[in-house]
Amino acid sequence: MKKIVFLLLLPLLSQSQIEVSSSKSNWLTNYATALEASKAEHKNLLIYFTGSDWCPPCKILQKDFFETSAFLDQADNYVLLYVDLPRRRGSISSDLLLHNKKLMSRWNNKKVFPFLVIIDENEKRLGELAGYAMNGNIKKHTKLINKYIER
Repeated sequence: MKKIVFLLLLPLLSQSQIEVSSSKSNWLTNYATALEASKAEHKNLLIYFTGSDWCPPCKILQKDFFETSAFLDQADNYVLLYVDLPRRRGSISSDLLLHNKKLMSRWNNKKVFPFLVIIDENEKRLGELAGYAMNGNIKKHTKLINKYIER
């Protein structure tokens, strides 16, 4: 019975266009969709590279930054793109993993995690921030997102 339920839900779980929710912010997972929204809304695009199942700094940054008012108060000023590169097979669809690897080669070619990059609607790189010290100090992250808000 469990296998039947899983098979019925599999198409829903393997969609390459999903949203990742973090409190009141909505993260897209498809670059083309995010870029289209960036152009339509005249907002910069915040791309977040993470290794959700293996990267300790990524996991801590989620709690220390992405779930705080410092981020959530500014999240609506950006189009948000969540680029996950998990190591556990089956965590995301193979199509989405391939999509994310292509994005990494374009926007995060040093393969640093966590990694934030902000681009404008014309795909011009505006700013970036690599790594996280896991010490609760999010000043650099806050400064980055506050700097590139479209006014």
